Amino acid sequence: MTIRIFNLGPLQTNCYVLAGDTNAIVIDPGGDPAEVVEYLTANALTVTHILNTHLHFDHTAGNKTLSGVTGAPILCCDKDEELLDSWLGKGGDMGIPPIDLYEWQNIAPGETQLAGFDCTVLHTPGHSRGSLTFYFPKVETAFVGDLIFYRSIGRTDFPGGDLDELKHSVTERIFTLPPTTKLLSGHGPETTVADEMTHNPFFSEF
Repeated sequence: MTIRIFNLGPLQTNCYVLAGDTNAIVIDPGGDPAEVVEYLTANALTVTHILNTHLHFDHTAGNKTLSGVTGAPILCCDKDEELLDSWLGKGGDMGIPPIDLYEWQNIAPGETQLAGFDCTVLHTPGHSRGSLTFYFPKVETAFVGDLIFYRSIGRTDFPGGDLDELKHSVTERIFTLPPTTKLLSGHGPETTVADEMTHNPFFSEF
């Protein structure tokens, strides 16, 4: 598996492309996906799934276009469906243009295979009710969305956010992964489970 990062949209959201020899997954296309499509085409990659860690507009703005170009289904958690009725999910406020509406499918927590890779889907609410983490054990990498960042955590003051729930998700779902697991967030640099357990000020008890 190779992992390529693209910074998309007005908030420079980290969009990830996970690729094998011929198949790929795209996680959180948060803006115009033109450069993602160019990369996929240049490497003859077929997108099997588009994954959303949560349904805030800065993680979904490219969903419609990318799904239209690739034919890949969009998978997310149905507990975030309520966001699609607010500016948080559809844009159109705070200078953010409205995003194109897209069709999506629910993905349940548990073990699955995506593009031929074993994946554990973890429900990790706190930043939003439906926040998901996608953990790929073969490469010891977890895509955590806006749950936890390098030495920080995601906002919990938006509708659907809850600080206590977020901290529980991190301690019970993320910090129980192998310490060397890479954490790839929706914004900012990568980190690891061990680093955040030791240095994240929101979890000083660790």
